[in-house]
Amino acid sequence: MSTRRLLEIACNSLGSALAAQAGGADRVELFADLAAGGTTPSHGTIAIARERLRLPLFVLVRPRGGDFLYEEAEVEAMRADIEHCRAAGCDGVVIGALTADADIDMATCAVLVAAAGTMQVTFHRAFDAVRDPHAALEAVVRLGCTRVLSSGGQPSAMEGAVALAERAGQAAGRLQVMAGAGLTAANIAEVARRSGCRELHASGKRLQASRMRRREPVLPGLAIDHVQTDAGEVRALRVALDAMD
Repeated sequence: MSTRRLLEIACNSLGSALAAQAGGADRVELFADLAAGGTTPSHGTIAIARERLRLPLFVLVRPRGGDFLYEEAEVEAMRADIEHCRAAGCDGVVIGALTADADIDMATCAVLVAAAGTMQVTFHRAFDAVRDPHAALEAVVRLGCTRVLSSGGQPSAMEGAVALAERAGQAAGRLQVMAGAGLTAANIAEVARRSGCRELHASGKRLQASRMRRREPVLPGLAIDHVQTDAGEVRALRVALDAMD
């Protein structure tokens, strides 16, 4: 039986997704608006990513930045986006919703999971904002999610490694607990050891210098350079994980 850990790369653009594939990622999570913590990418981005990626493609479905308490219209938008992902041939979606009391919003999430059909479902880092992680994990299991992405409720997965190990033990194989937040080639193996997580989530991003010869901002206040996943960074993450085996 293989002991190889799965490396998912969080990709904020089509260019990031292609770099993740080139660097040896096992799976891509595609999203938009990194500054807001990730939102749903455009239909066009999803379509071209599905066309060009040979890897499993998961899409973040989140209508806006901010909290995870959603209005009815936002739930409808997420459901429609999930249906689009399913029609486009995506392998999974990444969802999450909470109540005003910071519990898992079972009613909303059940709608989203049902819309996913046979696609896998990851519960995203809204999990790190719940008031009771033990109860929340049981709720996510009942929803039928495939995995939960978490930093163990801490700013980074390294800081939350003990809590991640507790959640992985609680899950007992009913779903995967995937460690994410602050993972680099220098620490990803240690987080994997401490947490016991078999799936790791990183971005492998670097600041990409603009190729424009005119260096002034495109618009006042907007940077000309951008952040993108780097194939070399992904390769280093993969090497660090493989060295554990």
